[in-house]
Amino acid sequence: MGVGGCLALPWRCLVVLCLRLLFLVPAGVPVRSGDATFPKAMDNVTVRQGESATLRCTVDDRVTRVAWLNRSTILYAGNDKWSIDNRVVILSNTKTQYSIKIHNVDVYDEGPYTCSVQTDNHPKTSRVHLIVQVPPQIVNISSDITVNEGSSVTLMCLAFGRPEPTVTWRHLSGKGQGFVSEDEYLEITGITREQSGEYECSAVNDVAVPDVRKVKVTVNYPPYISNAKNTGASVGQKGILQCEASAVPVAEFQWFKEDTRLANGLEGVRIESKGRLSTLTFFNVSEKDYGNYTCVATNKLGNTNASIILYGRCPVYLQ
Repeated sequence: MGVGGCLALPWRCLVVLCLRLLFLVPAGVPVRSGDATFPKAMDNVTVRQGESATLRCTVDDRVTRVAWLNRSTILYAGNDKWSIDNRVVILSNTKTQYSIKIHNVDVYDEGPYTCSVQTDNHPKTSRVHLIVQVPPQIVNISSDITVNEGSSVTLMCLAFGRPEPTVTWRHLSGKGQGFVSEDEYLEITGITREQSGEYECSAVNDVAVPDVRKVKVTVNYPPYISNAKNTGASVGQKGILQCEASAVPVAEFQWFKEDTRLANGLEGVRIESKGRLSTLTFFNVSEKDYGNYTCVATNKLGNTNASIILYGRCPVYLQ
């Protein structure tokens, strides 16, 4: 590096100067992995984030000075620590091995590390690459969502990891786990009520167990009456009419006889509505109770109705 280069990058010149002063010889020749000459660093090292990484360099009695570098930064020169990082410690400095350990490895530790030695008045180097693996982690995912039937829905699941994780969406329906998509974004066009429920996002990269999160999708739809049957009852006996309606949000029920709305507790009737089911109970059926009744189910998306007949039935006498 010339004078101009040193003026432009004084810190790089300082590192080179330190190494040259350290070994008191001209710049060395890199040693490729597999060369018989010393030093010989180990092959690439792969560790998980948070674990410890050990970097070993094999030397022999011809070596007089040794150093470990991370890119252009000197970590150790012999037994002298140059790095201010307290995670980096020396493990051994013998006639056969020069090794260091990095505790609690993070992603920014990834990269090339160089073992530099002076032997026979010639500095030489050997390089090892540290690879840091990171378990999959979902860093951003859509919140639970409520939409109307027929709408378009986009669910997002962003994940990080090294290597980059594969993101998979599955629909957890009552019929089991249904495969949906292998992508960070799940798009559903014209969503139906059958597509409501929990959607599971899974991030996988084989470094650790998958990271799994869930999103609940609620699909609103107008009521439809699924069960309304005509019922017979004898005079003086109890009669019950039932009306069952599916809807999200849950439907509210009203009962009519012809054009008159029935009120709970009046004229000897009781109206009970719970969830999907509404019942109209006559405690003492009379002739005037027979006829056609209308059940109306309503929510914010619409309403529907069904006609139910209470008809007379001859009493059964036991002999």
